[in-house]
Amino acid sequence: MSSNEREEGFVQLQADAGGPAEMPEGVDRRAFLMRSALIGATAVLTGRPVPANAQAAAAQATSPKVPLSPVLNVVTRSKGPVMTILEEFYKVGPGPSSSHTIGPMRITYDFYQRCTKLPVDQLATATGLRVHLFGSLSATGKGHGTERAALAGLVGKEPATVEPAFLDGLAAKPDQTFDVKLGDKTHTVSLKDIVYDATKGDFPHPNTMTCKLLAGDKVLLEQEYYSVGGGFIEWKGYTPPKKGQPKYPYATMKELQAHAEKNNLSVAQVAMANEIAVSGKSEAEINAFLDKIHNAMVNIVKAGLSAPSSTLPGPIKLKTKAGEVYKRASSDEKYIREQGIGIVAAYALAGSEENARGHLVVTAPTGGSAGVIPALVYALGEGGRKLPKEKIREGLLAGAVVGYLGKHNATLSGAEGGCQAEIGVASAMGAALLAQANGYGHQVVANAAESALEHHLGMTCDPVAGFVQVPCIERCAFGAVKAWTGYMIARSEIPANRRLDFDTTVEAMALTAKEMNTKYKETSEGGLAVSVVLC
Repeated sequence: MSSNEREEGFVQLQADAGGPAEMPEGVDRRAFLMRSALIGATAVLTGRPVPANAQAAAAQATSPKVPLSPVLNVVTRSKGPVMTILEEFYKVGPGPSSSHTIGPMRITYDFYQRCTKLPVDQLATATGLRVHLFGSLSATGKGHGTERAALAGLVGKEPATVEPAFLDGLAAKPDQTFDVKLGDKTHTVSLKDIVYDATKGDFPHPNTMTCKLLAGDKVLLEQEYYSVGGGFIEWKGYTPPKKGQPKYPYATMKELQAHAEKNNLSVAQVAMANEIAVSGKSEAEINAFLDKIHNAMVNIVKAGLSAPSSTLPGPIKLKTKAGEVYKRASSDEKYIREQGIGIVAAYALAGSEENARGHLVVTAPTGGSAGVIPALVYALGEGGRKLPKEKIREGLLAGAVVGYLGKHNATLSGAEGGCQAEIGVASAMGAALLAQANGYGHQVVANAAESALEHHLGMTCDPVAGFVQVPCIERCAFGAVKAWTGYMIARSEIPANRRLDFDTTVEAMALTAKEMNTKYKETSEGGLAVSVVLC
């Protein structure tokens, strides 16, 4: 029987059961027919007609979701080869969320710089600055400290160099004021100038902001911005910076593997060649940056492990546990084979707890997933395997490739794709990192990444009370362990026998993100965010 004959049968079965034989406009045909067939079969088997609300549910379930604005670069760049570079991807900044803290801080810092370039006569009329947060930034921004990050950018602080104590001080003393000089005038700004605006609306991106320079009721300068995940930002009218062309252009893992196969290169070597060509930097400069990121990750894990047990800020009253988990796992001589799992989990908890404290982390690919890659880097280096520095560099390059492809063909934003886009991609990156650092070829690297991502598909983003604590902290530990599991399976199987490929799984993640209810996309309106009662 052909696919067309099967589809016609589905329609007839639905019609026989009293349901609609016509497919609503704008609905995915295959999805509608499959749901209609299920409803129709149920009616035939039970002998009962299809209720009108069930028919409506079938149409609603398959109705097209509101897409991201097609003008966003994060959407349009997926039409060409990957052009992302390491310095854009691995970014140092304050937790607990790259899209809710690093992105907004970069945005307001950018806006402040724009204001300084206005004519002196315009600046002389200015009376103040105002920032409006929309969508997910407004819905869960308080739990993420978005208003503190946004204010920090306005007063001239950048994510990589901001002192965590400054942000902690804003949380402890929210009434503080700061002077911002524009032209010959000095303006006083405070957290009151960061406005939590509409959570729902027709926004180009779930993480939308507007920044304004005011002259009384008049707007002197206004810019709309988007924090598109992983600390990346765009704005209305954004054009990406000009870069060199990649030596080995690829938009999929399959294309990258073809280059590796043809030229007898590893995934890391392909990545390095492209990095040099696109960024214009030398291999030595790129290695120096990778070493800087490596050191930052090590310091993050060490800081989290050595921090005394405490209660994290916010209404959850969550106790930290990285240090205790590490001590107990390290001293477990009875079940020595389980030590590794516990120790890797402790490393990830350490990094994620540092993120929850609002301390400096590395986006890999996001702040919410900032415990995964540092845990694996530390476990491969001084915290475990003692691999040489160059092997960890290679691992970070392979991990970045996986992150690039997740960003290029799907999303890294929890507000857009749920936690599968954050922890799922981080875990896939980690599996690729492990395979590459241990010297495996491109097929094992790709299989490891696929395995780790596959088993995070559909994971929702439902932070309790809007804080990146529950379930986020433990998810980093599970992500790190799943990465190691994906790597071990990939290195032990016959590589050519793997049924699923990485590109297919990324496509599944993108489709799942589009179908996922917005309640489960960092809005704290569903899942654990509503089932956990705080008192």
